[in-house]
Amino acid sequence: MKLTRLRLLGFKSFVEPTDFLIERGLTGVVGPNGCGKSNLVEALRWVMGETSHKSLRAADMDDVIFSGTNNRPGRNNAEVAIQIDNSARKAPSQFNEHDTLDVSRRIERDAGSTYRINGREVRARDVHILFADASTGSRSPSMVHQGRIGEIIQAKPEQRRRVLEEAAGISGLHARRHEAELRLRAAEQNLARLEDVINQLAGQIDALKRQARQAIRYRTVAEQVRKAEATLLHLRWLAANAELAEAEHAKDAAVRIVAERTGEQAELSKRQALAAAALPALREAEARAAAALQRLTMAREALDHEQARAAERMAELDRRLLQLAEDIERARPLLPRRRRPPAPFPPLGTAAPDPRAPRRRSAPAPLPPRRFRERGAPPDRCARARRRPAHCAARSDRRTLR
Repeated sequence: MKLTRLRLLGFKSFVEPTDFLIERGLTGVVGPNGCGKSNLVEALRWVMGETSHKSLRAADMDDVIFSGTNNRPGRNNAEVAIQIDNSARKAPSQFNEHDTLDVSRRIERDAGSTYRINGREVRARDVHILFADASTGSRSPSMVHQGRIGEIIQAKPEQRRRVLEEAAGISGLHARRHEAELRLRAAEQNLARLEDVINQLAGQIDALKRQARQAIRYRTVAEQVRKAEATLLHLRWLAANAELAEAEHAKDAAVRIVAERTGEQAELSKRQALAAAALPALREAEARAAAALQRLTMAREALDHEQARAAERMAELDRRLLQLAEDIERARPLLPRRRRPPAPFPPLGTAAPDPRAPRRRSAPAPLPPRRFRERGAPPDRCARARRRPAHCAARSDRRTLR
């Protein structure tokens, strides 16, 4: 296998598209430390299918993408492509129709990587087999990197055997053998699963036969049920027609009744209109009667109030008369008996008064002023006002007696 070109884009320190032409003979890359010489070898191993990020000196597979600097932003993807000369037609049959093979691997952040051969997307296993048939690969002894010689010297017998197999060109056969073994194991598992499925289906055949018999019986019973339902529905249809005819007769009778009720309602509406026309006069008369009743009620209440007040006044006057009589009776023994002066002669032409005739009582005391009765004066004040004439009369009587 001969590599003719290496193209890098966004892989580690190669942020810009970079092409390396590998001419005939010996091609070398010379530069100071840190210029990216080891990144070229890691790019070759990565595009050949390397899956270990530790062997690429990265903490994660996404770290192979250019992460950016102070002057340039980082990228979200990286791609490495190599061009292989296939003029000898030693590639696998599915890729052996072209003179050159373009193998590329592209990775995106948090999305994984994809492989392409001549623009067609392939599996990582196809890329491994392609390079294994050519006795090379990402971990081939032909890819010598830092410390690789020491690893070969200190390698175990199994690792040295792999180096010899790659030198003999049979590593691709081992890869194909491993893949064939995986396919055989998958086929054996499928056969075992198929036997289990056959046994399971054999166990289900009896159940399916029983279900088939039940289905036939169900179909027969369902046919009988459909016939019975059809007969029942026919009988119900006849009964419904009879009920419909009765309902039509009932509807006609109801229509006649409604017509009669409508005439009665029209007559009642006419009477209602006449009554409504006479209603305002009746309401006015009712209002006048209610007003007269209100006035009479108020007058009756006023008369009742006056009657009660007159009765109270009469009772009070009776009490005063009794009190005056008692006062006179108590005061009469205390007075000295004096000889009364002779009564003056009456004027000429008048009759002399009869000494045996009863003495005329003095006029009753006048009522208190109106303001004490109408302004809601307290009862004791009104009482004092009413008693005041009686006291004055008693004093005048005492002065007369003296």
